[in-house]
Amino acid sequence: MGPDLPHLTFVLGAAASGKSAYAERLVAATGRPRIYIATAEARDEEMRVKIVTHQARRGAGWTTIEAPLDLETPLAAVGADEAVLIDCATLWLSNLMATEADLTNAESRLFHSISRCAGRVCVVSNEVGAGVVPDNALARRFRVAQGRLNQGLAARAGLVVQVVAGLPLVLKGDLPGGAA
Repeated sequence: MGPDLPHLTFVLGAAASGKSAYAERLVAATGRPRIYIATAEARDEEMRVKIVTHQARRGAGWTTIEAPLDLETPLAAVGADEAVLIDCATLWLSNLMATEADLTNAESRLFHSISRCAGRVCVVSNEVGAGVVPDNALARRFRVAQGRLNQGLAARAGLVVQVVAGLPLVLKGDLPGGAA
């Protein structure tokens, strides 16, 4: 087995910052069996291409579970010897908002599921607070919800890494030895 991660690792960054690829490398470096929980849905051609690109980049050795809304069930099934990557919390939150779900309750259930997960968990998310104030109520509501979710994940994580232009910046904790 390679260098291990803390129980929860949180990787965040802007869109197209390289955060997903970085998180994949972190999880793969552990040498644990790898589970990829995908929250994206191919609702248009652009997203379908993005999903295929992510799958090709990951390559073999990953078990993929598509879970656009329910993260609790796959997290409960993760074994103690496994590492799971949730990519990404931002799309999961967007999916929930589209169903008009109770976001506070969903967030609490996610935190509880992560804490009870037997394996190592790595969550990818977008940092959305650095831009301008959105001009509509829905976008502002999303920005607040994403900020709250990110803060909750960061508070619970043993390792928090922000990825900027493909480069990792450790915000909390220490990278495991030999990590990318």
